[in-house]
Amino acid sequence: MIYTRIKKNADFQKLFKKGNRVFSPCFTVLYFPSRTLSMGVAVSKKHGKAVKRNRIKRLVRAAFVKTAYKLTDNYNFIVIPKVSETYTFAEFEKSFTVCFKKINVCGKN
Repeated sequence: MIYTRIKKNADFQKLFKKGNRVFSPCFTVLYFPSRTLSMGVAVSKKHGKAVKRNRIKRLVRAAFVKTAYKLTDNYNFIVIPKVSETYTFAEFEKSFTVCFKKINVCGKN
């Protein structure tokens, strides 16, 4: 599934203020209804040096692309990974599945 990336600080701030939150074992997801599907990743320096942070972002993006078909509507997302010793694609994929189920249920109300 094709999505656009959120890059501008103003877009991040809008989601932080107005977005709804969903929690999973690996990360927190902020979402807000939108016309198009878009996603941004916020990884803090608590996760490690730049190489590790960039790897986390790549894994999150790949897992998002693989599981985005489970969404019923379009949203803007910000994904905030939780600090952990190891980060795996399978864990992120499972966490996205959990989050998307919660978002689909909340979005219908």
